[in-house]
Amino acid sequence: MKVSASILTFVAAASASCLRGTSLLPRSADGKVAANSFNYTNTGGPLNWYGLDSANSACSKGKNQSPIVIDTEDIDYAKASDIHFHVPHANAAKFENLGSGLEVVLTNGTLTTKDNTYKLAQFHFHTPSEHRINEEYYPMEVHFVFESSASDIAVVGFVFELSQFGYSTPLFDNVFAHIDDIASPGTYTMTNNLDFSALTGHLNSHGIYQYSGSLTTPPCSESVAWFLSTEPLPLNVQSYNAVKHILKYNARYTQNALGQDNLLEVAANELN
Repeated sequence: MKVSASILTFVAAASASCLRGTSLLPRSADGKVAANSFNYTNTGGPLNWYGLDSANSACSKGKNQSPIVIDTEDIDYAKASDIHFHVPHANAAKFENLGSGLEVVLTNGTLTTKDNTYKLAQFHFHTPSEHRINEEYYPMEVHFVFESSASDIAVVGFVFELSQFGYSTPLFDNVFAHIDDIASPGTYTMTNNLDFSALTGHLNSHGIYQYSGSLTTPPCSESVAWFLSTEPLPLNVQSYNAVKHILKYNARYTQNALGQDNLLEVAANELN
């Protein structure tokens, strides 16, 4: 079924309106949260994460670090039938500005794979994307972080691409509806209602890259099971600009090929 240009224009306008909210002035934040000590600038950034805490040694010495540049000819693919991603509808969720990024705290989701069962801990955003696909980066990336009863970690990720029709996945319009309320690090607000059914359908109807890597933030722990959708999600420009305005830049640089020496060790050896 073809969608007329007038309908697409209406969808874009409605999406932008939802993003800004209905009041003329932004609401105040609902409360305070502790901001992270690491960031993406100067000595607080990825080049010195190992220096912020001895627990972050994998950031400088790990050999299976994330994010990576995904080569679609070499990467492994997971079968959609082997990945069961389920996050029930939520009336609202806590949306935090941690300084290092924006995070939605939601714990009622599950991820089941052939090898493990995980419980959702949170999902968060990076601008620009952390993973590159065939060397191409994307405007934004979202990571759904899951943890098993044995503390194994899995991440389901999606990259975003700006929509030429001004459309966004409605789920994320509702996440970002009150983003202006948490412009300051260390604050939180509540999202609108969150429906994950379209996101689940998106994941199930496209390919899924998979590999074993690490957390992309300190402590950079390894043996993380990564699953990334091969198909970008649509994102309208209004949403992107609003998120970028708050997030600024929070993407770790892409790491060495899996199994190869950590790029920081390589650089240190060259300097010496």
